[in-house]
Amino acid sequence: MSTKPILPGPGPIEPVPLQVALEERYLAYALKTIMDRALPDVRDGLKPVHRRIVFAMRDLGLTPTAAYMKSARVVGDTMGKLHPHGDGAIYDAMVRLAQDFSSRYPLVDGQGNFGNIDGDNPAAYRYTEARLTTVSEALLEGIDENAVDFRDNYDEKEKEPTVLPAAFPNLLANGASGIAVGMATNIPPHNVDEICQAMLYLIKHPGATVEKLLDFVQGPDFPTGGVLVEPKETMIESYRTGRGSFRLRAKWHREETGRGGYQIVVTEIPFQVRKGSLYEKIAELFQEKKLPLLGDVRDESAEHVRLVLEPRTRTVDPVVLMESLFKLTELEIKFGLNMNVLTAGQIPAVLGLKEVMQLWLEHRQEVLIRRTEHRLAKIAHRLEVLAGYLIAFLNIDEVIRIVRFEDEPKAKLMSTFGLSDVQAEAILNLRLRSLSRLEEQEIRAEHDKLTGEQRDLRDLVASDEKQWETISGEIRGIRERWSKKTDIGKRRSLIEDAPTVDIDIDQMMIEKEPVTIVLSDKGWVRALKGHQDDLSKVEFKQGDGLKRAIKASTTDKILVFATNGKFYTLEANQLPGGRGAGEPLRIMVDIEETADFVEIFVHQPGRKLIVAATSGHGFIVPEDEVVASTRKGKQILNVDAPYEARVCVPANGDHVATVGDNRKLLVFALSEVNEMARGKGVYLQRFKDGSLSDVRVFAKSDGLTWLDPAGRTFTLSWSELKEWIGERAQSGRTVPKGFPRSNKFGPGF
Repeated sequence: MSTKPILPGPGPIEPVPLQVALEERYLAYALKTIMDRALPDVRDGLKPVHRRIVFAMRDLGLTPTAAYMKSARVVGDTMGKLHPHGDGAIYDAMVRLAQDFSSRYPLVDGQGNFGNIDGDNPAAYRYTEARLTTVSEALLEGIDENAVDFRDNYDEKEKEPTVLPAAFPNLLANGASGIAVGMATNIPPHNVDEICQAMLYLIKHPGATVEKLLDFVQGPDFPTGGVLVEPKETMIESYRTGRGSFRLRAKWHREETGRGGYQIVVTEIPFQVRKGSLYEKIAELFQEKKLPLLGDVRDESAEHVRLVLEPRTRTVDPVVLMESLFKLTELEIKFGLNMNVLTAGQIPAVLGLKEVMQLWLEHRQEVLIRRTEHRLAKIAHRLEVLAGYLIAFLNIDEVIRIVRFEDEPKAKLMSTFGLSDVQAEAILNLRLRSLSRLEEQEIRAEHDKLTGEQRDLRDLVASDEKQWETISGEIRGIRERWSKKTDIGKRRSLIEDAPTVDIDIDQMMIEKEPVTIVLSDKGWVRALKGHQDDLSKVEFKQGDGLKRAIKASTTDKILVFATNGKFYTLEANQLPGGRGAGEPLRIMVDIEETADFVEIFVHQPGRKLIVAATSGHGFIVPEDEVVASTRKGKQILNVDAPYEARVCVPANGDHVATVGDNRKLLVFALSEVNEMARGKGVYLQRFKDGSLSDVRVFAKSDGLTWLDPAGRTFTLSWSELKEWIGERAQSGRTVPKGFPRSNKFGPGF
C-alpha cells in the first residue's frame, strides 16, 4: 500500500526548494513595491495612486471650473476602476494632494475639513468634496491626443495612462517621499518659477553645470515656509549626487512688550512638523527645566502659526535662546534629499538635479512629437473628407440621385467619382441641412488653412530646434502662470546664513551659582557654596591641609596641572559638595601614582599660560590648547626624569621673573619665551646646582611682587630690579633681602 500523501487537485506536482520559492516571491513583491507603489516617475512626479486619483477625477469631469463632488465618489471610482487597494489608502493620498501645507502646488482643490498643520485628521470622505486644480489640468494637458501610452487596468476592463503628459514639472515642484523594499525616496518641493528659469537655461546650454543651475534654483521651497540655513557648497554637492540634506529652521521675529521686555513669535515652522506636537515638546522640555533660558511658551495660532516664546529674563539674548531651541526641538530639522526615482517608467535610479531636469525635458519632447503626429493624422483625415465634400458639391445632383436610387450608394459613389471609403462614408453621413453650407469657397479656405498647419507641423516634427523652441514657449507659459508675482508662486522659504553662536546646551542647563573650590595638600577636592573669604574654619583630614582655594561658578571648567606635565579638565558642577572632606581628585582623572597635582584654576578662554619644569625648561601655551576632553588628560609639557612639572602661571605682563631652589633670581623679557602648543620648551633659567622653584609674569610698570609667610605683599620697582635683569637662560643672582625662604612668589592665579 502506498504511503505517499494524497494531494488535492490535478497533477503533476513539481517540488520547489523553499529558499528558491521565497526568493522568487520576495523579489516579485519588492519589484511591485518599487515600481507600483513607493517611487515616483521622474516624468510626471507621481506615484501610481496619485496618478490614478487625478485621472479618475478627470473622467468624472471635475475640472477646476466644475462643481465640487463628494470625495467618496472620487475614492469609489478610483478604487473600483483603477486602484483596488482600499479606500483608506486612496483617501489619505487624496487628502495629501489637497493640503496646502503638505503640497507646495496642490493637485486637488478640497472643500471641507482636510486636516490642519496641528496634525488633526481630516473629516471622513463622505463629508468632504473635491475637484482638480489648474496644476492637475496642466499635468493632464494633451492626454486625449495620444500624448502617452495607456495600459489595461487591474481587471482589463478599463484603460489607464502609464504616465501623464506633465506640462507642469511636478517632481521638483511638489517633491515626493516613499519607502520601498531596500530603497527609499525623499525629494523636497521647489519653486516653479526657479525651476522653469533653470530649464530654459538648460535647453540653451545642455552642458550647464549644477553650480550654474543653482544660480536659478536657490534651493527647496517648502509650503510651510521656514528658513534654509544650509551652506551653498553643501547644496551644490547634494544636488550633484542626488543625496544630502538641508537644514530648515522655523521663521521667527522679536516683538517688544514694553519696559525693555520682549517676546519671540514663531510664524513659520519646518515642513512636515506638526505644530501641536512641536508645542507639546517645547512645553515638556520647559517643565523638565531643560530650557533654562525660556520663561514661558504659548500657542496663539488661529489661521496662521503663532507660537509665543518668552525669555526667562529680559537680558537673555534672543538669538542665543532660539539657538538653544533649535538644538533641542523640531524648530530645526534636517530634511533629507534622496532623489531616487523611476526612469523609463520602471528603472529606479538616484539622479542629480540636472539629470532630473533633462529627463523631464525629454519627456516633454516625446509628448510634443506624439501630440503633433496625432494632430497630423486628424488633419490628414479632415483634408481627405474636404476633398470628398468638394467633389460632392460640384456634382451635387448626381450625388443625390445615387443616394436616392442606387442599391449600393457607397460603392457607386466610390466608382463614379473615384472617392475613398472615408470620403464616401462622410458624404453619406451628411445631413440635408448641411448641403446648403457646402460652398466651394468655404471648403477650399478650410482646406488651405489645414494644409498650411500640416506643413508647419511636419516641419516641427522634422526639426529638433523648432521642437525645443516650442517646449521653451510652453515652459515660459508655465513660469508666467505660477510666477513669483502670484500668491501661490512667490518663494516661501527664505535662505539665510545661520548665526555663528557657540552654545553648550549642557552648560546652559546648569544653574549658575558661586562656589569655592578647595584642594588639599593630599589631593582631596570639594566645592563649598558661595565665595568664601575666611577658610580658617574649613576642616581637613588628619595630617592634611589647604593647598589651593579658588572662587568659581558652577558653570565653570576647572583646569588641573600635574607634575607629569598633563592638564586635566573638570566640571565645577560635578565636584563633590562641601560637607565632609570631599573626594580624592585621583578618582576623577586617570593619573599615575607617582604624579601629583601642582595647580588648580578656573579656565579663562583666550588667556595664555607659562608652564615650566624643575629642569628650568618652559614655554608659553594658549589656555584653550590645554583643555582636555577625556579623563586621561592632555599632555602639554614634556618632562624627563628625574625632573617634573613645577609651575603654571598666567602670562599677564611683559617680563618674567624666575627663581630656583638655589635662591637665584632672574628677570628677563616675556618676548624671549617661545609660544607652543606642546613640547619641552626652552631654558628659562639655567642651574648648576638646584632646580626651578617658581615663575612670576609681571608688568614693568607695576614691578615685581611677592608674599611673605605672614601674607604681606612686597614690591620691587623696575629701578630696584636692575641687579637681576638679564636674558633668558642665564643663571641669575641671589634673591633680594626679605625674599621668602620657600623660594615662592606666592599664588599665581
